[in-house]
Amino acid sequence: MTIVDNIPAGLGDVVSDDDWYRHLGDPDPAGSAAQRTLHDLLLRATRTQVWRLRNRLPGVGATDLEDLAQQAADDALLSVMRKLDTFEGRSRFSTWVYKFGVLHAGVAVRRQAWRHREVMLSDSLPMADHDHSPSAVAEGGDLVRAVRRALESALTPHQRTIMLALLVEQVPIDVLAERLGTTRNTLYKTVHDARQRLRRALIVSGHLDPQLDRRRP
Repeated sequence: MTIVDNIPAGLGDVVSDDDWYRHLGDPDPAGSAAQRTLHDLLLRATRTQVWRLRNRLPGVGATDLEDLAQQAADDALLSVMRKLDTFEGRSRFSTWVYKFGVLHAGVAVRRQAWRHREVMLSDSLPMADHDHSPSAVAEGGDLVRAVRRALESALTPHQRTIMLALLVEQVPIDVLAERLGTTRNTLYKTVHDARQRLRRALIVSGHLDPQLDRRRP
């Protein structure tokens, strides 16, 4: 069965797997039918991804998983409609769209998993793990101290808080953005700037080879 098989009678005569998306913005019944087809495609993607990630949601039943998939498909539909003009035709439109469903399903699952969890925002590193052997602690101690000094001296308090939440506390970036009332792109920019500062600090302290650093993509 192809995407076109899901299109109501009448619309199948004017679209194909490759060009049905062109009707999405039409104000007539063809546009409405194309959007329903788009939602059906997205829902298949979100259902597949939600069920694949269901082990991250212990105790959540089939009904709740279906609700998550439906919500993710709704969000993905809005996202696709906003970005229609960015589709360049390098792949089938259905393939391009499917990625939106997978992305939004992952976001929905992460948000649900963290729904009742507190996000710990700290501006300092946790204490060292003393379960390691003395030799392992000694071997990595100098680098750990250098990183700690760089975090404390090279980053702004905001950058340090974001880096620790994402890298130490393992808070998903979309969850952190939602809790802080900001956007993923804003947090990505913060992380990028913080990493640049940390690299420079570690180069100055002699813990990072500037030649190797310049080879990074």
